[in-house]
Amino acid sequence: VHLVESGGGPVQAGASLRLSCVVSGYTWNSRCLGWLRQAPGTEREGVAAIDRRGSTSYADSVKDRFTISQDNAKNTLDLEMNSLKAGDTARYCCAARPSSYCDLYPGDFRYWGQGTQVAVSS
Repeated sequence: VHLVESGGGPVQAGASLRLSCVVSGYTWNSRCLGWLRQAPGTEREGVAAIDRRGSTSYADSVKDRFTISQDNAKNTLDLEMNSLKAGDTARYCCAARPSSYCDLYPGDFRYWGQGTQVAVSS
C-alpha cells in the first residue's frame, strides 16, 4: 500500500489550505482512511477519518473548520482546512487500514504516507 501526500506549505492564520493524498496498492473491501498530524514535541493525533461509505469523524479541535473527502474512483483523499490557526502547524500524514471501523486513533492505522508540512504563522 502506497500513500503520497501533497499540498502543504506555509500560510498565515485565517487562510485555507487543501491537502491531497493518493492511495494505491490495496484491494480491501472495507477500509478506513485518515489524516493525522504531529507537531514537534507532541504525540501524533488523528484529525479526520472517513470510511468507504463516506462516514466521517473529526477531532474536536478541527470540527467546523476541516473537511475530509474522498474520490473512490481516483483513490484520492483530501483535507480542506479553513480558518487555520498557529496551533494547526504540524506534519500531516494520510494513513489507511483495512477495517470498516474508522476512528481517529493513530495506533489503529497500518499504512502511512511520508507526510506534508503545514506551517501557520500568526
